[in-house]
Amino acid sequence: MARSSQRLVEPLPGEPAATAMLGDKRALLIADYHAGIEAGLRYERGVELPNNAAERRQRVLALLADTDADRLVVLGDLGHRIGGADGVEREELDALYEAVVVDRGVAITVAPGNHDGEIEGLFGDREGVTLLPTSGGVLGEPPATLGVVHGHTWPDPALLSATTICIGHEHPQVKLEDSVGGYRVEQAWLRGRVDPAAMGDADTAAPPDDAVDPPELVVCPAFNDRSGGTWVNVEEQGFLAPFLPAAMPDAECYLLDGTRLGTYRSV
Repeated sequence: MARSSQRLVEPLPGEPAATAMLGDKRALLIADYHAGIEAGLRYERGVELPNNAAERRQRVLALLADTDADRLVVLGDLGHRIGGADGVEREELDALYEAVVVDRGVAITVAPGNHDGEIEGLFGDREGVTLLPTSGGVLGEPPATLGVVHGHTWPDPALLSATTICIGHEHPQVKLEDSVGGYRVEQAWLRGRVDPAAMGDADTAAPPDDAVDPPELVVCPAFNDRSGGTWVNVEEQGFLAPFLPAAMPDAECYLLDGTRLGTYRSV
C-alpha cells in the first residue's frame, strides 16, 4: 500500500519543535527537554549556569498556544538526571505538569529516554500523562500514524507500520565552515526514508508488509539548547542510536529556519 505524499510531521520555522495531525487532534512534538540540566552540568562538569527552567516552560506554553495543540509529545529525555529526578529537576517537572496539563488542559505523552529512568515513579499515576514503553509506540489512526521513540534502544517493530517515525536522542547539529576557516554550529533536522532491515537487531529485524514504501524517519533537534549535540556532518562524531546511520543513509538535512542543505553527508 502506498503512503500519502503529504508530510505528517511539520517543523515549526525557527523552532526545535514540530506539529503532527493525529486524526482531528494536533500534537506538538519536542525532544530532549532535559529539565534540571543546569544542576546536572554543575555536578557533572563544574559548569555554573543560571537556571533556565522558567524560560523553557514558557517556550513550551507559547508553542502550545501558537499551534493550538491538544497534546504535547515528548520524544524522550524529559528530565536530565539519569538516576531519577529530585531537587530542582523535580520542581521543574512538577511546574511543567501544572502549567501544561492542569492549567492548559493539554495531555502529555512521553516516549522515555535514557535520562528518564525514574519517570514512572514521577508521572506514572498522574492524570493527563501517558508513558510509552522505551521501545516506543504508535499514535493516531490509519491512514496517518506516528511512531515515536527516543532512539537509545531498538524500536518496537510495530513502528515500521507508521506513516512517519520520530526520534530524539541525537541532538543533531551541523558544523558550517566558511572560506577562511571559521565555522558556526546550528541545530538541524534529519529526514529520510527508512531502511526497514536496519531498524531492528538480529532478533527483531523484519521488513513491514509494504517495505517498498517504508515510513519516513525524522530525527528531531534537542529542545534544550544547553544539551550539546552530534555534528552529523563531521566523520569523527558518530551517531548514538543503534540503528543510525544505517536506517536512513540518504537523510536530508534542514536547518531550523527550513533551509535544505542536501544529504547530511554532503554538508
